[in-house]
Amino acid sequence: MRWSQTFIHTLRQDPADAEVVSHRLLVRAGFIAKVAAGIYNYLPLAARSLAKLSAIVREEMEAAGSAELIMPAVQPAELWQDSGRWTQYGPELLRIKDRHDRDFCFGPTHEEVITDIVRGTVTSYRQLPVNMYQIQTKFRDEIRPRFGLMRGREFIMKDAYSFHADPDDLDVAYRAMERAYRRVFARCGLRFTQVEADTGNIGGSESHEFMVLADTGEDAILSCTQCSYGANVEKAQTGALGTAPPWPLDRPDRPREVATPEQRTIDEVSTFLGIAPEHLIKTLVFETDKELVAVLIRGDLEVNEVKLGNALDCRHLQLASEQKILEVTGGPQGFSGPVGLAGVRLLADPSVMELAVAATGANLDQTHLVGVVPGRDFVVHQVVDLRLARDGDPCPRCAGRLVERRGIEVGHVFKLGTKYSKAMGCTFLDAEGADHPMIMGCYGLGVSRTMAAAIEQNHDDKGIVWPLPLAPYEVVLAVLNSDKEEVVRAAEELYGQLLGAGVEVLFDDRPERPGVKFNDMDLIGFPVRVVVGKRALESGEVELSLRRDGEKRTTPVGELVAAVTVLLDGLRAEVVKA
Repeated sequence: MRWSQTFIHTLRQDPADAEVVSHRLLVRAGFIAKVAAGIYNYLPLAARSLAKLSAIVREEMEAAGSAELIMPAVQPAELWQDSGRWTQYGPELLRIKDRHDRDFCFGPTHEEVITDIVRGTVTSYRQLPVNMYQIQTKFRDEIRPRFGLMRGREFIMKDAYSFHADPDDLDVAYRAMERAYRRVFARCGLRFTQVEADTGNIGGSESHEFMVLADTGEDAILSCTQCSYGANVEKAQTGALGTAPPWPLDRPDRPREVATPEQRTIDEVSTFLGIAPEHLIKTLVFETDKELVAVLIRGDLEVNEVKLGNALDCRHLQLASEQKILEVTGGPQGFSGPVGLAGVRLLADPSVMELAVAATGANLDQTHLVGVVPGRDFVVHQVVDLRLARDGDPCPRCAGRLVERRGIEVGHVFKLGTKYSKAMGCTFLDAEGADHPMIMGCYGLGVSRTMAAAIEQNHDDKGIVWPLPLAPYEVVLAVLNSDKEEVVRAAEELYGQLLGAGVEVLFDDRPERPGVKFNDMDLIGFPVRVVVGKRALESGEVELSLRRDGEKRTTPVGELVAAVTVLLDGLRAEVVKA
C-alpha cells in the first residue's frame, strides 16, 4: 500500500481528553477518531491491526473446538426478561424502542441470545457439547467513558459460549479455552498473566482473567513469588497473617471504657491507647439492598467489598450514612464496636477472631473499649474471609509472598453453570429420558481493548513500538529526496521487490520533509523501516533499522529484501520463543 493511497493523518498535539498512553497515541498516530464520548471510528491503520488480532483469535478458537457465528447486535427485551436481567443489569444496558414501541437493547453481551439459539435446537445429550463464538461490536453505556479504547462505550469483543451435559465436560471446554487464550496473547507478542477472578454480575462458579502487564494498568493483581498462584485484588486470598504482637495493657475481666477525644483514625486511636493497629477491631456498617450489616476486621487490614458482597449475596452494597450508623450503634461514626451491638447481623474476618484481646469502639461518642475478648464479649453471626489482600502478604498455597503488579484485563472466562439455562428453559434429555438444564461456560476477549493494551505495554517517548504480529504493516519504506527522479525510481523498484517477497510494506511516497517522515514512522511504530535517500544511493546502499532500538544499518540495494527478511524472521522467532 502507498501512503498516498490510504488514509493516514497524524497529529502533533495530544488530544485534550487523553488520560492514558494508548488513547493519546492511537489518536495522534491516526488509528482512531472520536465520534462521541466512548465511541470511536477505527481508521485504516487500526482496521489492519484489528484484522490481524481477529485472525489469531479465529485460529485459536477453531483449534479449541468453537464454531463462529454472528448474532444480532440489537436484542429484544423478551430474552432479557426471560433471564431476569432486564431489570437487574442497570443503566449500562442501552434500552431502545422500535417504531412499534417494543423494547430492545443494544447488546453488551450475548448470553440470552446464544441460549435462545441452543434451547430452540438442542434437545438431547447426544447433541452436546455445543461451543460457538463471534467477534462483534458491543455497547455498554458507561457512566464515565474514559481512556479511549480502554473503557469506551462501544467496543469490539470476541464472546464464546459452550453448553454441556455435565460439569466434567464443561471443565474440558473451560481448560481448552484457557489454553487458547494463552496462545492468543503469546502469539500477539504480549507479556501477560492469568489470574483467578470474581465472577461479578455474569455469575458462575469459577472464572479467570487474562491480564496484559503494564505499569499503566488500572487493575491490581497479586501473584506468588514461588508458585503459580495469581488473582486480582477482588479475588485474592492470603495465607495465615501470623499473630498480633503481645498485648501491652492489662487484661480486665470485662471491657473497660477509655475516653478517646478527637481520636478517630486507626493510627490516632492506636497511638493514643499505646497499642498496635493489629490490636484494634474496626467495625464498619454497610447498607445492602436487603439489610444493614456490621463488619469486623483487624485494624491494620481493609475490607474487600467484593468478597463482602459475595458473602451477603447482595446486588447493592455501600457504606452506611452517618445517620444510619448512629441509629444502628447508638454512637457516631468512628466509634462503632461489636460489644453490645444488637439488631444487626455481625460478620467478622478470621483475623478478628484470632485476637486474644483487643480494643474497639464503644458505640459512644469519643470513647473506646479496651480488653475486649472476641467470643467472650461479643458473638458474630458469620466468620468469613473479608480482607483485601496486599503486596507482601503470605501466599495462600505455599510459603511464598504475594507481589503486586499492574495489569489490563483483556480476557475473562467463566463457568456459568445453569444460571441462564434454568431461567430460560434451555434443557436436554439424558440417556434415561430425564430433563436437565444445560451447563454453560462463557469466554470473553476484548479485541479492541487488546490492541490498546498492546500500546500501553509497548511504547516510548516517540510513539508506539508495535509487536510484529499486531503492527498494521511490518515494514515502512520511506523515500527521501522525492524530487530526485533516480531516488524515486530506486524506491519504486524496492517497493515492488518487497511486495513480491510477500512483505507487508507501506510505501511512504509523500513529498514531505525527511523530519516529518521520521517522526511519523516513530509515532506509528512500524517494526522495520527502510529509508531510501540520495546520499545512501550514491554508494549503492539503503538504510535499515528496527523501531524498537533505532539502530541504523546500511545494506546494499541488491540485498535489501534478504536483509529485511532476516530482521522479520528474527522478530517472529522472538514471539514464538516468548
